Amino acid sequence: MLSQKTRYTIRALQHLSDTFGQGPVRLDAIAEAQNIPRKFLTVILSEMAREGVVVSQRGRDGGYELALPPVDIRYGDIIRLTRGSLALVPCASRNAHEHCANCLPEADCRLRGLMIRLRDEMADMLDKVTLADAITLVPPFEEIGAEG
Repeated sequence: MLSQKTRYTIRALQHLSDTFGQGPVRLDAIAEAQNIPRKFLTVILSEMAREGVVVSQRGRDGGYELALPPVDIRYGDIIRLTRGSLALVPCASRNAHEHCANCLPEADCRLRGLMIRLRDEMADMLDKVTLADAITLVPPFEEIGAEG
């Protein structure tokens, strides 16, 4: 599951992608449009600036903008920057591998095999989609058993 921080980061970067090339966007404008707490957004954008994803400009006409074109920022990279890994369990992570507590030896764990396969498929998909790609909005699912 994506953390709230990761979801906020994605929404903030999507907002900056929508305004790419139009100059810096004020932090308050991003916070309001994306419903992100201002203090949390400040931390997120500072981290993204340190990673080279956004640049900030101080002053009256200041704000934040993407440091790279939206086509060069992949969703997989955003998640890795904020979460550390795409894997759902630590033993399936490539970059942050850890043995799972209270588990079978890795060679005997069938769940680990499934999670590695899922990680690879998810990485393949998320590394193909960039901020420049149009994302289709999906209507909400109907309640199970709801009568219409």
